[in-house]
Amino acid sequence: MLLGNGFSQAWNYEVFNYKYLFEKANFGVRNEAIKSIFNKFETYDFETVMLNMLASADVLEAYGGDQALIQQIRGDTEVLKESLIQAITDCHPNLPNHVTGEEYELARHFLHEFKNIFTLNYDLLMYWARNKFDIEPKAFKTDDGFRWPETWTPYREDVNQQVFFLHGALHLYDTGNVIKKHAYNNDAERGIVEQVRANLRENKFPLFVSEPTYFKKAEKIKHNPYLDYCFRQLQYLKGAMFIYGHSFDESDKHIFDELKISGIERFYISIFGDENTAQNQRTIANAGAFLAPKEVVLFSAKSTPIWRVA
Repeated sequence: MLLGNGFSQAWNYEVFNYKYLFEKANFGVRNEAIKSIFNKFETYDFETVMLNMLASADVLEAYGGDQALIQQIRGDTEVLKESLIQAITDCHPNLPNHVTGEEYELARHFLHEFKNIFTLNYDLLMYWARNKFDIEPKAFKTDDGFRWPETWTPYREDVNQQVFFLHGALHLYDTGNVIKKHAYNNDAERGIVEQVRANLRENKFPLFVSEPTYFKKAEKIKHNPYLDYCFRQLQYLKGAMFIYGHSFDESDKHIFDELKISGIERFYISIFGDENTAQNQRTIANAGAFLAPKEVVLFSAKSTPIWRVA
């Protein structure tokens, strides 16, 4: 299974979408200038804005433009990335009990069907669902490659990693020496999200891949041992894969390039709503192009209730 943002939006669309994040984002002293760029392009998509800002800086540099302006634009893209992380943290549910037991049970039954779970989401919903061992199915246990003291150790004999955060996640962070994760320790006042916020106050950011293009994402992935390991596992997959909640934007083409050379023979791809909408037609066309000559089968996202019964 490969999960896109549609997995989280199925729980709460209002929280897990770019419009909400944009409204909550604060770009500090650069707030007015950066928000004006979003308005100029009539978008809430952080990646689209970053892509255009970097392209503008490259064009200015090619034409011998003002170096101070070029550096300002590139600096603003870093502000944009840090603000995105902060906005996701601020908008995220604080504790696992914000999701009901019934919702967890449905999600666990859904996830239980898959041997390996790859996700492109930064949030904790899937992480919480797979760790709710007091909820049915209780036999559902997966290995994320982390061992005590919450440190990633992929090469030990007792590690059989089955969960992969391809673009990082809120609860993961790089100490410079090892990759670690925040874990809930039964402290009702200090869940994982609060631990992340405490790190942010010390300018320690979660492990995130939020670059605007697929080749820049691939470059960042290759420079981090955890991300690189997770990414390389895609090429070793066989059989069939379900892809749920992904729009097949080109910014994630590095993922599909890796899947294209894997042993997977058939991809089942979710489509939300009328497949004849412009957005769904783009998704369908890109899926066929990115994964060819593999077989692509479409299914309705509504036919697969994840968090609540349809």
